[in-house]
Amino acid sequence: MLKIRRVRPNDIFQIVALSFETLPERYNPAVFNRFYEAFPEGFFVALKNNIVIGFLIGIKTRPTTARILMLSVKETIRKQGIGTALLMQFLNEMKQQNVTQVTLEVRTTNQNAIEFYKKQGFHLEETLHHFYQNGEEAYSMTKEL
Repeated sequence: MLKIRRVRPNDIFQIVALSFETLPERYNPAVFNRFYEAFPEGFFVALKNNIVIGFLIGIKTRPTTARILMLSVKETIRKQGIGTALLMQFLNEMKQQNVTQVTLEVRTTNQNAIEFYKKQGFHLEETLHHFYQNGEEAYSMTKEL
């Protein structure tokens, strides 16, 4: 059974491992602890049998705006509603905190993610050149809550 909850410190190791498996960027593992310490209200995990199968990290950037920094789901179980469940949990939390707008960036080459976010009500805003460490471009996307 799928369970979505806020991250706990003992989840971090599994989150780091999943990020290395699913994300092209290589983040210093300490960055996950920093996000947890800075804004735990925006850090969620998806669990199946107590194993982390997905996570979402978001932050508040202003009193009424938030930004999704990472959303990842284990590749072998994508398109089963896990990413949607993580996103809905984050958006509901942000609504409770009076956030009215959520932004994110997505690689221009990641068509699956772009379609996912569009389906969830996000709109393309602009192209960000040389956004990623490897020089790839990103789209900025926004959703009004």
